[in-house]
Amino acid sequence: MLRVSDIQVAYGPILAVNKVSLRVGQGSIVCLIGPNGAGKSTILNALSGLAPLRSGSIEFNGKDISRLSAHRRVAQGIVQVPEGRRALAAMTVRENLELGGYRQPGGNVQADIERMERYFPILRQRSRSAAGSLSGGEQQMLAIARGLMARPKLLLLDEPSLGLAPIVARFIFDFIRKLRDEGQTILLVEQNARQALAVSSYAYVIENGMIVLEGPSEHLHSDPAIVRAYLGQKA
Repeated sequence: MLRVSDIQVAYGPILAVNKVSLRVGQGSIVCLIGPNGAGKSTILNALSGLAPLRSGSIEFNGKDISRLSAHRRVAQGIVQVPEGRRALAAMTVRENLELGGYRQPGGNVQADIERMERYFPILRQRSRSAAGSLSGGEQQMLAIARGLMARPKLLLLDEPSLGLAPIVARFIFDFIRKLRDEGQTILLVEQNARQALAVSSYAYVIENGMIVLEGPSEHLHSDPAIVRAYLGQKA
């Protein structure tokens, strides 16, 4: 579904992503793990059109989208759930969901909202509440639901467990597994390497803007270097 070839992304003179190539197959979950500042979120921003490429290419469903604007990539089916949730605080929960479904015909929006409320019952209870009044976990549920309202072919999840209580983080990862079982394709950036490797089928390790290791998640989960660096265990 997604083929990224030798992309470079720079912020002024700073090269944030350097010659990164990766693949995401339809129906799979692929994760990017690595330290803070490694370039993981920049890769997602490049895929969604928020960070322009210096060089390289991005192919989605056989089409080169390297120069497409962000909103046209959404139309192609690439939807990003950003780090930090980014709920529109003054708008209600329902209005945030409606905004996520802005490309859908009116009848589909209501049906999709009902589906999101089945996924996350708290969103039904808080439907008329301002999004800014929700807890961090509730806002993360809203952010994911808002992204799903666009009916993505590829969902980009950026640090979905960041800042959440452990019990809420477990709920979010259980939900990611549910999406996987329903056939949703996901590219996941996540600081919790243990959970990311557990939920994904393939993983890339990013350091200093480059891929330093890749492989099936189950293999990386037992790789001594990964265990030492990211899983908090002795190899």
